[in-house]
Amino acid sequence: MQIGFIGLGNMAKAIIGGMLKQNIVTQEQIVGTAKTETTMEKMRKEFGIRTAGSNKETAAGADVLILAVKPIFFPEVIEEIRDEITEDKLVISIAAGKTMEWIEKEFKKPVKLIRCMPNTPALVGEGCTAVCVNSSVKCEDEEFCLKLMGSFGKAISIPERLMDAAGAVSGSSPAYVFMFIEAMADAAVAAGMPRKQAYEFASQAVLGSAKMVLETGIHPGELKDMVCSPGGTTIEGVRVLEEKGMRSAVMEALSACVEKSKKL
Repeated sequence: MQIGFIGLGNMAKAIIGGMLKQNIVTQEQIVGTAKTETTMEKMRKEFGIRTAGSNKETAAGADVLILAVKPIFFPEVIEEIRDEITEDKLVISIAAGKTMEWIEKEFKKPVKLIRCMPNTPALVGEGCTAVCVNSSVKCEDEEFCLKLMGSFGKAISIPERLMDAAGAVSGSSPAYVFMFIEAMADAAVAAGMPRKQAYEFASQAVLGSAKMVLETGIHPGELKDMVCSPGGTTIEGVRVLEEKGMRSAVMEALSACVEKSKKL
């Protein structure tokens, strides 16, 4: 099996690193193209993969083709590779906002297509990727894609109607978590803690809290209650967050992401 990448940016790097680490494929089975020779040379040195002279060449030789370019470049890339895509090739898109219907219209023919929405924690092996398939995709193709995307975190099958929500709750939300970590660290610095140490405390607290939700299966609200001792410091902080509208602000931010995704 040959896996082709059109686009070799950060997300492609995460996918390639994950599937090589999990021995899903070998270096010799991966070929890719990027806009610059500098990027391709970097990927050859880091992962030992092959690179091609054009997108058409990558598409022609691939059994599975991963479109990892920015959404704005999709029309020109699809026009370039359209004739190389046959009914037996599996095409995987990781572009935000581009529906399967839109992509198939650009190809101007039926395509065996999977749409994925990974997030940036994939770069450290802790990604969360939403996966949806069209009617041409076989069960074994979907299973392979889930295995591929699961090599750098979690991969979850959902209907396409939920992709905008998935993009908001996992794709965009790392930015808000980083803001939360930064704000907590700022408060710790204001209380006298060195900056580096403040980031370590804040980051580990977020990591551990998320792990508790995933591994215990306990509702986040119940876990919150477990931390809030009567008359204690934590419940006082919770009171202030509720007063300042934290819950509503987060919901509104993600709703804005969903609406923006629908317009891409």
